[in-house]
Amino acid sequence: MDLDFSEEQQMLRDTVRGVCAAHAPIAVVRAMEDDAIGYPRAFWRQLGELGVVGLTVPEAYGGGGQSALEAMIVYEELGRALAPSPHFVSAVLCAGALARAGTEAQKREWLPKIASGEVIVTPAWLEPQGGYGPAGVRLAAGGSGTLTLTGTKRHVLFAKAATRLLVLARSGAALADVDLLLVDPSAPGVTLTQQRTMAADCQYAVTFRDVTVASGDRVGPARSGWATWNAVMHEGIILLAAQAMGGAERALEITVDYAKTREQFDKPLGAFQALAHYLADAATTVDGGRTLVHEAAWSLATGRSIARLAPMAKLFACQTYRDVTAMAQQVHGGIGFTVEYDIQLFFRRAKQLQLSFWDSRYLEELIAAEALDRRSAAGA
Repeated sequence: MDLDFSEEQQMLRDTVRGVCAAHAPIAVVRAMEDDAIGYPRAFWRQLGELGVVGLTVPEAYGGGGQSALEAMIVYEELGRALAPSPHFVSAVLCAGALARAGTEAQKREWLPKIASGEVIVTPAWLEPQGGYGPAGVRLAAGGSGTLTLTGTKRHVLFAKAATRLLVLARSGAALADVDLLLVDPSAPGVTLTQQRTMAADCQYAVTFRDVTVASGDRVGPARSGWATWNAVMHEGIILLAAQAMGGAERALEITVDYAKTREQFDKPLGAFQALAHYLADAATTVDGGRTLVHEAAWSLATGRSIARLAPMAKLFACQTYRDVTAMAQQVHGGIGFTVEYDIQLFFRRAKQLQLSFWDSRYLEELIAAEALDRRSAAGA
């Protein structure tokens, strides 16, 4: 595994960092909290014009055709900046599902528009009292030919800005019998209700009441949706891990700067051994987490298995992000929790990211199953 970036990859990092600084600085991040749309349009437009939105979309459909390594670089920078954008839900998850399982007509209709940022597609997946696995998908797609949806989805990111929702719906009795359906959020029977969250990001509860969906809007064969979603999620959580490491790195930088300048008893906080050890431990963990995330991205980019590495990367990266920001709050003291200080923004988002798109418990189950299954197969 080569940990050195190429000249082109370093240029990509510098470009994304510059765009974030110009169009999504911390003042804009604050302004976007609890916003109904949830992202700055100028920032999204710049990402589209630079080809960052469609970075991993296949070239045949208007994208950049880049690998997970380039995407990882982008997500480290988005994490450092806390940049609010629908990139993950639209250009990673939904574009990934369409590229993997969509018909040629669906790919040609939607992927170029997603890649340019012209449209946003977001998944409607989680349900009240449902889990992260296939058993949590209970909203049923009834009927044959034209399908009918009735039920509720929660934590649907950027739903108000979306042109389509990619709805996970139950289509059979078997555990994995799930369909992926493209649904217009403005269709009759669809109701959007904004949710308030720990990270103050843009999430909606979406209610479906007898919403009709044509069978031609199914992505992939009937009852194959969970297999597609599971594969796309394994790839996607590597980027969330990169986002977490970018955030952890920036939170540590902020805290180190504070420890150098804030004085108690006529000396800086960093001169106190106990606090210095906190910072040293955090630096070590951040460095280790970054290496794990790079290995996962490299494995995906080179066609190696990510069945264990992807959940390991998100589990470790999100725990590191949570631990580092909690330590940062302790170093800052009580003022770290006040809205005037930026560190609380990282603290809240760290916990939100840890809970989102497969939480620690679900990730641990995936890792355990992979380890045990591999061991059982080796001993057979």
